[in-house]
Amino acid sequence: MIYSDEVCSWRKTLVSCYGTIQEALRSLENSSKQIVLAVSDENKLVGTLTDGDIRRALLRGFRLDSGIEKIIQRNPIVVPPEISRESVLQFMQANKILQLPVVDQDGSVIGLYIWDSVLGPAQIENIMMIMAGGLGTRLLPHTELCPKPMLELGGRPMLEHIILKAKADGFYNFIISIHHLGNMIEDYFNDGSKWGVKIKYVREESPLGTAGSLSLVDAPLNSPIVVSNGDVLTDIRYTDIIDFHIAHQASATMAVRSHEIQNQFGVVVTNGIELEGFEEKPVYRSYINAGIYVLEPKVLSLLKFHEYCNMPTLFELIKENLGRTVVFPMHESWLDVGRPGDLIEARKLIR
Repeated sequence: MIYSDEVCSWRKTLVSCYGTIQEALRSLENSSKQIVLAVSDENKLVGTLTDGDIRRALLRGFRLDSGIEKIIQRNPIVVPPEISRESVLQFMQANKILQLPVVDQDGSVIGLYIWDSVLGPAQIENIMMIMAGGLGTRLLPHTELCPKPMLELGGRPMLEHIILKAKADGFYNFIISIHHLGNMIEDYFNDGSKWGVKIKYVREESPLGTAGSLSLVDAPLNSPIVVSNGDVLTDIRYTDIIDFHIAHQASATMAVRSHEIQNQFGVVVTNGIELEGFEEKPVYRSYINAGIYVLEPKVLSLLKFHEYCNMPTLFELIKENLGRTVVFPMHESWLDVGRPGDLIEARKLIR
């Protein structure tokens, strides 16, 4: 636990209570404290905002340029500066909170306690399965002699970046689904010990889609399994989507990204033959599948052994047979490396 006034980094969490969601997201990214402290012009604490608050707002239709005033959690738990660290530790444990603002008698923010593990993230039992068996046809000729997840980005295979990112979030048990040139993946990663993780493999004898290889998993699952496409690069905290999944008591959770398409023409709004009005180059917003999922172990019972199935089909089966399916709106950086242009962009980003 660190009282972050010691390095003044808590100031990066401060955002005007009249600011926008975009500004709050920028604060979350810059501070890495997983909380935004919304303050008045006089630096008095108005409320707090977390990543989860922002995601729920985006689902309700708020935009990145929307103000945060309506989604601030007001009257947050705070402590005075004179409280002892031992008391803060007990207080945070008892209330299961990770951040605790320090406020003086005038209501001004003067610091922030954060819960931090000196030894790094605690290992979690959840298994991550990475789908690395695709043919990568859209990336030919790059994938003619190399499986797509093994394409190099900044001196490392793309798959290695995914594994290292997940390890930083506490994952150490991995299953990799392989097919096209899968021996290259096995030869490179072996059992994962070189990276301090455990890796097992399932081999698709024929392409099984984006979900079918889950039918080959024989490892015991006692907790939700995280599934990621082997060509998705993102700054998402995988533990955040697990927490979201559990909090919403879902059978399956799909990470989604907001996608905008702007009509290049002015649109005429009609009602039958009546002209109602005009929209100048309107923007249409929708959510797209981000290729990251959390699934309850029982979901795997819906799959037939070694039979083709894609994720949209699996989610439909889950809705019909098991229960709730939800979406996790992402705001983090994300890139699906599916086309040559994406590969060029990914290499620029990694460099």
